[in-house]
Amino acid sequence: MAKKISLEESFQKLETIITEMEDGDMTLEDSFKKYEEGMKLIKNCSDSIDRVEKKLIVLENGGEEPKEG
Repeated sequence: MAKKISLEESFQKLETIITEMEDGDMTLEDSFKKYEEGMKLIKNCSDSIDRVEKKLIVLENGGEEPKEG
């Protein structure tokens, strides 16, 4: 099972990937690998932000889960 990394770590890794890709010194295959890694990091960031938003909604509702509908 992969270790979960923090939102901050994900952003740092994304920044590194973007810089590496902008340099243009990698092969097409390496670019695809970095792109795939970046997309996984973006998903991790999105999932983390979603969890925080849900917690905030619960807090705003006085500790009650939001009603579906």
